[in-house]
Amino acid sequence: MARIFELDRLEFASLIRPGSLVCWGQGPAEPLALTRALMAQRASIGGFRAFVGMSWADTVDVEHTDHVRFISYCAAGANRKLAAAGKLDVLPVHYSTLADFLGRSVDVLMLQLSAAADGGYGLSVACEYLAPLIPLARLIIAEVNAQAPQTRCDIRIHADEIDVLIHTDRPLPHARNPPPGEVEAAIASRVAGYVEDGAVLQVGLGTLPDRVARELSGRRDLGIHSGLISDGLGYLIQRGAVTNARKRDAAGVSIAGLLAGGAGLMNLASRNPEIELRSTVYTHSLNVLAGIERFTAINSAIEVDLTGQVNAEAVAGRYVGAVGGAMDFLRGAALAPKGLPIIVLPSTANGGAVSRIVARLDGPVSTPRADVGLIVTEHGIADLRGLSIRQRQRRMVELAAPAFREALEREASVGPSKRKEDCAVL
Repeated sequence: MARIFELDRLEFASLIRPGSLVCWGQGPAEPLALTRALMAQRASIGGFRAFVGMSWADTVDVEHTDHVRFISYCAAGANRKLAAAGKLDVLPVHYSTLADFLGRSVDVLMLQLSAAADGGYGLSVACEYLAPLIPLARLIIAEVNAQAPQTRCDIRIHADEIDVLIHTDRPLPHARNPPPGEVEAAIASRVAGYVEDGAVLQVGLGTLPDRVARELSGRRDLGIHSGLISDGLGYLIQRGAVTNARKRDAAGVSIAGLLAGGAGLMNLASRNPEIELRSTVYTHSLNVLAGIERFTAINSAIEVDLTGQVNAEAVAGRYVGAVGGAMDFLRGAALAPKGLPIIVLPSTANGGAVSRIVARLDGPVSTPRADVGLIVTEHGIADLRGLSIRQRQRRMVELAAPAFREALEREASVGPSKRKEDCAVL
């Protein structure tokens, strides 16, 4: 049975061993009262490791690295400052395998839970990599937050599985995307032309994927099977565009691992039987994804080279992104009946000074060219499926901003072809 504490009487030095790996939920799922108290007491523990996921709060800070070694799969949100300071250890793993990596060494798991109901506590806004860690952690410390929405989840955690418990009543953190501009609107419009009624959507996090989602409000009977539900997907649910009526598995229910949005999304999901959170074991399973008809995966990138290789991790030597779940979803969409694997990105960065369609990647290959389908910029769509390398080069040059096309053609040694057979699909 859980020991119930007042927060100010919680002594982490008696709970966490030096060198231990402490894991907690990301974004709005971070148990902020616990993590802030943990950082305040970090010196008394004697040094430990913390897996932080995508951080939207103030607990992940360079000054805390005097006693904490931070580990993450990404450099998003507050993690970016850690990465820039060389204080973040990045796990370059596919999201589908993240829980396996963490499960090998997790010692303490800290959770934000919703109030007790139906015989147990809910994982509230995140199931994803947390659920598989529950039976593996030596110690579970839980914050039951009165403002955490009660959501439908494929597991519940019972009081006898919790070692230490505190009660709080506080808002959840929320990261706001910058407003989309004309470029994002143009890309979203192009993608919308390819998405059919009845498509099952996976949409990544960020301004551009969110803008693409909102462009689909006129579709009918859309479904959701995604790593996360963003404000954009929540908008589609509210508009009635999402019914999940044509899904064979989990018909009538939107499936995701994480709620990644503001108060409106949390209110929408609270006690809503048509939204269900599941672990990455299910949401990112290739076998599951490949069986979803019209599965449409929409993810962003930092840059794409002329053969279709995608860098979603680093720019100018700085780690800013993640391997994440993009390749899991893109491969699933490529195998799914009538599936669409889509990468979206503006053609330029830095106010138009830098091309994001490049001859050679500046960072690692996050998604290999064999797993890429459609690439979309404001200048067009290149469907690379079935194309040779030379054919891909020609199509990708057309996606670049006009000011960069001539240089890209020279670097790739490709130019306009007059032979029709050169453009034929293999």
